[in-house]
Amino acid sequence: MMSGMALEIGLAILILLVFFTGLFTRGEDKRRVGVLAAIGLVVLLGMSWRAEPGAVLFRGTFVQDELAIFSKRLFLLATLLGVLGSLGLRAQTFARRATEYYVAMLGSLLGMLVLASARELILLFVAFELMSIPLYVMSGFRKGEEESVEAALKFFLIGTVSSAFIAYGLSFVYGISKTTDLPGVAAALQDGHPLLLLGMTLTLGGLGFKIAAFPFHMWVPDTYEAASTPFVAWLSVAPKAAGFVVMFRLYLEGVGDPVLIWVPAAAGLAAITIIAGNLMAIPQQNLKRLLAYSGIAHIGYMLVGFAAVSADGVAMMLFYLVAYLFGNMGAFFVVEAVAQSDGSEAISAYKGLAQRSPVLALCMLLFLLSLGGIPFVAGFWAKLYVFWAAAERGMYWLVLVGAILTVVALFYYLLVAKRMYIDAPERRQPVPVSPFLAFSILVCAAGVVGVGVYPKPLVMAALRAASGLF
Repeated sequence: MMSGMALEIGLAILILLVFFTGLFTRGEDKRRVGVLAAIGLVVLLGMSWRAEPGAVLFRGTFVQDELAIFSKRLFLLATLLGVLGSLGLRAQTFARRATEYYVAMLGSLLGMLVLASARELILLFVAFELMSIPLYVMSGFRKGEEESVEAALKFFLIGTVSSAFIAYGLSFVYGISKTTDLPGVAAALQDGHPLLLLGMTLTLGGLGFKIAAFPFHMWVPDTYEAASTPFVAWLSVAPKAAGFVVMFRLYLEGVGDPVLIWVPAAAGLAAITIIAGNLMAIPQQNLKRLLAYSGIAHIGYMLVGFAAVSADGVAMMLFYLVAYLFGNMGAFFVVEAVAQSDGSEAISAYKGLAQRSPVLALCMLLFLLSLGGIPFVAGFWAKLYVFWAAAERGMYWLVLVGAILTVVALFYYLLVAKRMYIDAPERRQPVPVSPFLAFSILVCAAGVVGVGVYPKPLVMAALRAASGLF
């Protein structure tokens, strides 16, 4: 049986290897460290499939259970795709500073891996900050551009406020429960002390900033538009998945019957996030901003599973995260390919893409259909399963809201499809795609189709991961 911290130790070694390789690489172009990072992540992803649940370290502070293993595989896969997608970035500043980029990304990943196994408030908070701080650095990586600096500053300020919310909320939690261990906090919830509930609510608000639920979403559109697209593809999935894992640990694991107190708050947050995200996406003309607002709506759909406060609800959220990983990251990678070719992220740049690059247009269509929840791609099952989990709890009104807004979402997704397949192209030459970016797009397309055609293995894995929480 593999050591409980083997992945974390392996990643720490990889960070040092990438750092020293970049440090001693001569010349202006240091992008080769990205190849080293990708190889290391492939090895770690392979190791994660040999990990077995059951390890408990540091007196229960750090656990390797089914949820932790599932989450770590998701983080590693998302980061691997993010690294591969960024290997084709052409900016001279990126070539010169690639070492910092990959060290920051891997450092944030280390925070996520620790976060997935943390069952103690202090470790949870420290891991959260280890994950978050490199994200602020990477969002402003193109510091020569004014928009990038402004977006990074907005992300940093809002992220700092969210961390303050979490720290303030957790101080109430510790003060009332008199322990930092999550099982002790869960036991204290049985009494329903108002200050403990206040602390948990404040913490939920802080986590709302991290996962970009409405009305805590203000940083998302500007940061997505200004930061480099491969980084945004990764940012849109991995840190939000980590935020959900914290919510599972803090609000659901071992809580018992009092868990139902979170149903109204979670259901309300889910409904308003779905409505706001979809309605704000409709007028967007920049595809990255459109995907940013649609991503907010998808967080709302995932919160539908959280509002069900059941093993099925959590399992379907985990399934949704994997489907969202393939669909959303793939869409951002296509945006990067078109932007590198045409120098534009506007939806109008996709006119006639099917005539210029049929395979690229087909992949983008698959990603849009998955995000829209059309049968039979991954996103269809993801939405169906979270609605199912909510319906089992009798929340038919929430399912109805989600279903209606799914139809609204199809409008703006199919608008992009119309540009690609019906509008005449403004230029005739095909879109060149770098090999690594092309590989990332094809992996995402294969994931969307594969999970859509045969979802059962992923559903069973998600159910195993969620079963230990209740």
